[in-house]
Amino acid sequence: MSKIKIIVAGPRGRMGLEAVKMIDREDTFELAGCIDRKNDGLLIKDIDGLPNLDAPIYTDAEVCLQELQADVLVDLTTPEFAYTHTKLALENGVRPVVGTTGYTKEQLEELRELAEEKQLGAVIAPNFAVGAVLMMQFSKWAAKHFPDVEIIEKHHDQKLDAPSGTAAKTAELIQEVRPSHQQGHPDEKETIEGARGADVDGIKIHSMRLPGLVAHQEVVFGGLGQTLTIKHDSHHRESFMSGVKLAAEEVMKLDVLVYGLEHLLE
Repeated sequence: MSKIKIIVAGPRGRMGLEAVKMIDREDTFELAGCIDRKNDGLLIKDIDGLPNLDAPIYTDAEVCLQELQADVLVDLTTPEFAYTHTKLALENGVRPVVGTTGYTKEQLEELRELAEEKQLGAVIAPNFAVGAVLMMQFSKWAAKHFPDVEIIEKHHDQKLDAPSGTAAKTAELIQEVRPSHQQGHPDEKETIEGARGADVDGIKIHSMRLPGLVAHQEVVFGGLGQTLTIKHDSHHRESFMSGVKLAAEEVMKLDVLVYGLEHLLE
């Protein structure tokens, strides 16, 4: 069985580094190369803190995707680069596995159409931690019985987007089963703007950004005389790698874009 050849975008980032380490550990994977903002022409082993691998580094994503005969692009960078990398990958016959959030609906639809046109699999997941995916699915189930709900998401202070993609996806899943309505007192007033958080169809979302955090979310449901909290914590970025591994394997069997790791777990 031939190995799945993978390009990693952002190998020096905290998530990208974990992905490079995971690929190095797996017998069925091979690191074909990396896309980085600098270090063009160097090898991964030339960079302090990276594994002792001969995979080349490119600063030009398009050149990298054209020159390397890769199967999969793993992109765990930022919204600024992820959309461009995903589109370039599909255009060059490489299947993208993307853990970056911040896509617009229009961008997702464009990428979905491109994947279908090219008959290439693609996986975009707001969260690659299997526990977080289960938390979202449990929340959707609970919302059928507890329609009053608020989401509290907590991340490290270097995260660029708020709310997190996981929180937005959770709200989206809950919307599918929850009757649309406003929560709280009809005459409530914010004496400080934003105190009640963001509003998605009446669902309140609160974002915290602090050093020391990695990725955490609580979905709190309220009913008569009771509350229900569904909580997930990622204490280390290794928690996302089982999902990245699964996506890199399953994307090879797909010919459409899949949004959300939950579709690969069913």
